[in-house]
Amino acid sequence: MKWLSVLPQQCIVLMTCLLMALEAVPIDIDKTKVKGEGHVEGEKVENPDTGLYYDEYLRQVIDVLETDKHFREKLQTADIEEIKSGKLSRELDLVSHHVRTRLDELKRQEVARLRMLIKAKMDSVQDTGIDHQALLKQFEHLNHQNPDTFEPKDLDMLIKAATSDLENYDKTRHEEFKKYEMMKEHERREYLKTLDEEKRQREESKFEEMKKKHGDHPKVHHPGSKDQLKEVWEEADGLDPNEFDPKTFFKLHDVNNDGFLDEQELEALFTKELEKVYDPKNEEDDMVEMEEERLRMREHVMNEVDINKDRLVTLEEFLRATEKKEFLEPDSWETLDQQQLFTEDELKEFESHISQQEDELRKKAEDLQKQKEELQRQHDQLQAQKQELQQVVKQMEQKKLQQGNPPAGPAGELKFQPPGEHKVGDAPKHPAGGDQPLPPGHVQEPAARTDQVHP
Repeated sequence: MKWLSVLPQQCIVLMTCLLMALEAVPIDIDKTKVKGEGHVEGEKVENPDTGLYYDEYLRQVIDVLETDKHFREKLQTADIEEIKSGKLSRELDLVSHHVRTRLDELKRQEVARLRMLIKAKMDSVQDTGIDHQALLKQFEHLNHQNPDTFEPKDLDMLIKAATSDLENYDKTRHEEFKKYEMMKEHERREYLKTLDEEKRQREESKFEEMKKKHGDHPKVHHPGSKDQLKEVWEEADGLDPNEFDPKTFFKLHDVNNDGFLDEQELEALFTKELEKVYDPKNEEDDMVEMEEERLRMREHVMNEVDINKDRLVTLEEFLRATEKKEFLEPDSWETLDQQQLFTEDELKEFESHISQQEDELRKKAEDLQKQKEELQRQHDQLQAQKQELQQVVKQMEQKKLQQGNPPAGPAGELKFQPPGEHKVGDAPKHPAGGDQPLPPGHVQEPAARTDQVHP
């Protein structure tokens, strides 16, 4: 299982090196309770979600490759450049037939899933004539030209896509956070416009008071500095601050014992600092901002300590960082509330974009309303035509009754017998004999009496 913990990150590649086993670190755990515990061999480690839209596919491919002894040995000895360059992908030709068959099945399932997503998206806009093959080109984590088998090119594309996406993941998160903050300010200003002068002043005063209250917090130590780590050593680990030892600290917080401090293990170290600024019970503290602060702290430490930029901190890198001047005498750390997150120009541009989106949505709503009204008009027109036809049929039936021709029933039978009419079976015989009935309006002469004497 070694490759699951070493290369998974080295790669950010291979999903932080194929993400083979990043262990999500409990934030509030008392580390003294795990000091003597070793990693259980063969224990299933629950990996954190990468946030990639093909996360499940990536994990399944890795799980299958892990079952092949040859591939696992090659990965253990491969360096990051071999993985990035695609050299490792060529080893796929040497894995067992069973593994290749399972990988083929996984790829077919992923292609089918992507096609379903495309169809659902196209259906939502009522598009027709979908070219799935062309639309599959937008997905760069698999070879869409061969949807049935998993080839070395598929593994190469999966590694490169995961590497690129994970490298941009933090940048994307920062951009989303900035949009979040601008939206908050936009909505606040729009709300103020709806208030009268007195209420607006009260809201402004409340806003400034909450900002001041949020900024009134204990000093936040510089992330990765000696003071910050000693605070964790003392308060989270329950150890004597006078006996602080960087090497022991590293081993204590390498929770999965893989010889590295990964991004999740580093972020767990900043919990005490974040608790000084953010409390979920306080109205003025935004937990979204807390996670952004945690991300900034982790990025800062990685930039300072991670020499080879593999998104892992080795013991050697960690000890070397503790020898720097910045470790003992760091600059002060500015929290988010001490920074300008966006400019007025950026806010105006954002609001302009929001206004444009609102106009587009309004236009769509108006078009839909017009379509609804047109459908209602057509419905009313059909209803009027239906009623008109029903009225005409009714008038025709009444006219037939007035002319003495009763309307026919569904099977063609007469609905009723007018007075003086006979049933069909009792029609009077024709005077000339035979079975022909008398014509309509004919009055039959009375039959001659049998006792009458003829001259």
